[in-house]
Amino acid sequence: MSLFINDQCINCDVCEPECPNNAISMGPQIYVIDPDLCTECVGHYDTPQCMEVCPVDCILSNPDHAESPETLKQKFLRLTGQC
Repeated sequence: MSLFINDQCINCDVCEPECPNNAISMGPQIYVIDPDLCTECVGHYDTPQCMEVCPVDCILSNPDHAESPETLKQKFLRLTGQC
């Protein structure tokens, strides 16, 4: 499942550069995660790097975009041109 950033975000700017898929960008008020680009770092890292660095724990699993580990792996392969 892709991730999302809730309204607890303090715009600290640490998550955006950690995303290997460039899925994080500044929204109208807080950072947002593009579910079409988020793989929860599958294929890159063992854990989502944005969640690792977030000082306020405002990055959560997005129940509106449920994806299996295999689906996330396939998305990673598509995004990196490996399929």
